[in-house]
Amino acid sequence: MFLSEEDLEKLSRALNLDKNKVMAVYCRWVTDWKGDETLSLKEKSNKDCILWDNGCTVYSARPLQCVAFPFWESILASKEAWKATASGCPGMDCGQLHTEKSINRFLKARASQPIIKKGDI
Repeated sequence: MFLSEEDLEKLSRALNLDKNKVMAVYCRWVTDWKGDETLSLKEKSNKDCILWDNGCTVYSARPLQCVAFPFWESILASKEAWKATASGCPGMDCGQLHTEKSINRFLKARASQPIIKKGDI
């Protein structure tokens, strides 16, 4: 899960740690789908989020990327990307139908809260 400044602030408050400690314990730098070095939450060896323990341990402060799933630019980029993601996610293509307007709200929120890139902090 890639983090914005706002995400990092919320996690810092929820975990009662300063931002540098959150980054040192819970984050790592990774190359995103666009090739940028970005701040991400670590994953456990089974690929679960480091903050997952039979549920999100910081649910009320979870990053925007978690809130917006599956309405990510990379997943919305093509029907193939959507289908590939849906094949591994039982919650996609069922349940509540989202309008184009609601999906665009997620995309606008991401645009207004850019992901932290190496050198930003």
